[in-house]
Order: sequence, then C-alpha cells, then structure tokens
Amino acid sequence: MSFYDQLKFNADGLIPAIIQEQKTGRVLMMAWMNRTSLEKTVETKRTFFWSRSRQKFWMKGESSGHVQVVKDIAFDCDGDTLLIQVEQIGAACHEGYQSCFFRSIEGDGATSKVTEAQLETPEQIYGKK
Repeated sequence: MSFYDQLKFNADGLIPAIIQEQKTGRVLMMAWMNRTSLEKTVETKRTFFWSRSRQKFWMKGESSGHVQVVKDIAFDCDGDTLLIQVEQIGAACHEGYQSCFFRSIEGDGATSKVTEAQLETPEQIYGKK
C-alpha cells in the first residue's frame, strides 16, 4: 500500500503540512498540500503547496528564491497532518523572517512582540509592488 493511501485529505482534497528546519527543529511554517503538490514535493525534493486564497499550485521560493530542500516527510498517527523537515535557504516567511512564527503573545494576550530579527524586507525579496 502506498503511503498516499494512508493519508486523510479533507473535503477540499487538502492536508496541512508543518514545515520544520531539520537542523534546529524550528517550526518554519504551515501550508496546505493537495495530492499533486505532495507528489511533486516527493519527486523534486522541493516543497510545493496549494494556496487556498489564490487557488493556485506553487513552489516555495518560486518568486523569492528562498527554497526548501526536503530532508524527510512524515505523517501523524491519524494520517491527517504532514511533517516535512527541510533545509531552508533564506527566509521561510514572505515577510522576511526565518519562521512565519516570529510573533509571540505577551501576558494576557492584549499585546504581542516580534521574537526574531527580520532577515529581509518584503520589498528586498520581491521588489516594489
């Protein structure tokens, strides 16, 4: 049985993928994959996703150059979440941070703080809009 048959995609044909830097264990991002994007990820060892907002198949780093080299793909006991360990080249976040999880809630949650340095601005990564 193929591992694809062990996965549970949601009603939209998607499965959440948690992307983790293999060397540090840092969670970099979460994105959605459909079967096609997962197959392309397995085939190329680069991450491909499905954008729900843009309704578009995309490769991480296609416009920024900040690609993810896949080192391992695992799935949880229920088969409904992927954990993809990568070597991240450049920033993982489209806002120029190493991780998309660069903000933490403070105290009672009324405020938040930025917890890491911005590597590049979006303008430096993508150019002026």
